[in-house]
Amino acid sequence: MTVRDWICAVLLLSGALFCLIGAYGVLRLPDVPSRLQAATKPQTLGLLLILAGTAVRLEPRYAVGLVLAGLFQVITAPVLSQLFGRTAYHTGAIEKSTLVTDELDERLRAERG
Repeated sequence: MTVRDWICAVLLLSGALFCLIGAYGVLRLPDVPSRLQAATKPQTLGLLLILAGTAVRLEPRYAVGLVLAGLFQVITAPVLSQLFGRTAYHTGAIEKSTLVTDELDERLRAERG
């Protein structure tokens, strides 16, 4: 095996591990905000590592598509997580007694006057 093969293997396995950790977090964490964190952060890092491992094996001109896929994921995942969290908050799916600080409630009260 060459060094390139080892780098590819390490990146792919690391990415798969992060995705597995994120999936475990979604299943085991108790509330919506925690699950959103588990669904967003390790999954995004895992995908980026998998894409990087794949890019190591490709010619640079083909790896551009992987860079675009990674960029799309980095941009959209936090935005969607924010929207899902806000929707969960407004529909009452978040137990407010578990929040340490409720900045959204403070902001909504300030906007109402």
